[in-house]
Amino acid sequence: MNALTKETASSGGTVPKQRTVRKSGSGSGGGRSEGVVLNVFSHGFLALWALMIVLPLLWLVLSSFKTDAQIAGSAFGWPQNWTLDVFGRAWDKGIGDYFLNTVIVLAFSVPLTMLFGSMAAYVLARYEFWGNRLLYYFFVAGAMFPVFLALVPLFFMVKLLGMLNTYQGLVLVYVAYSMPFTVFFMHAFFRTLPTAVFEASVLDGASHTRTFFQVMLPMAKPGLLSVGIFNTLGQWNQFVLPTVLMQPQSGDDPERYVLTQGLIQLQQQQGYETDLPVLFAGVTIAMIPMLVVYLSFQRQVQAGLTSATLK
Repeated sequence: MNALTKETASSGGTVPKQRTVRKSGSGSGGGRSEGVVLNVFSHGFLALWALMIVLPLLWLVLSSFKTDAQIAGSAFGWPQNWTLDVFGRAWDKGIGDYFLNTVIVLAFSVPLTMLFGSMAAYVLARYEFWGNRLLYYFFVAGAMFPVFLALVPLFFMVKLLGMLNTYQGLVLVYVAYSMPFTVFFMHAFFRTLPTAVFEASVLDGASHTRTFFQVMLPMAKPGLLSVGIFNTLGQWNQFVLPTVLMQPQSGDDPERYVLTQGLIQLQQQQGYETDLPVLFAGVTIAMIPMLVVYLSFQRQVQAGLTSATLK
């Protein structure tokens, strides 16, 4: 009996055999092929999108070095004479003044927008009080309000303040125009910052103002840089608001046109004697600073946009 038991145990009759299931290689191969197709499609779409953006800009810059005859003869040909004289002509015809007016306005409007917008976003994100969410939704609703609906009352309000065709009038309107997006963006960013640092500064006896400027604001530098670039691009390319607010009220008032107005003015001054290279050069002068700013801070902008989701 013991021998039979030992024989049965040695033969493995009472021990169930484990079956090994082999995975078919077709599934992994199919997933790999789908990933390759998706990768090729996405890269092809991005390449096509890049060409749609780069080619018009390249054509615009190359057309600045041509003459009217060359543009009329071959719009897509290469320039024959590579000289910068056309940029000098464009600068002398008023682009220099328009460029300076735009820089003056943005030198005040962008910092003020960042200061007031970040302060409002910080309070709404870090302090609980009655009407907090209502005030936040008020700012968000401002971002969805079309500016065209406010042009008439905005014109009369600025006129009542005596700020038509003035730098300070346009600066205040730019700040108010950019506040909703700035508050919306920075509100989400301030909520991602660690609360322990804020509580530590309060326990150390720091005031609310010192906590904001010396602790929380430096931590929000990526978000500030990102929203600052967006505000700079938006205000630099703004056309509707300056057209309404920066018109001379009398013959004695100086023209304080910004670049977007200046390009239209440059086209109207040509009349029947078209000088397309000068117009192309003016657009190039208006375009280059924004390209330089964005390309210089591209990594910081991407870091600011993604840091809120990574924290």
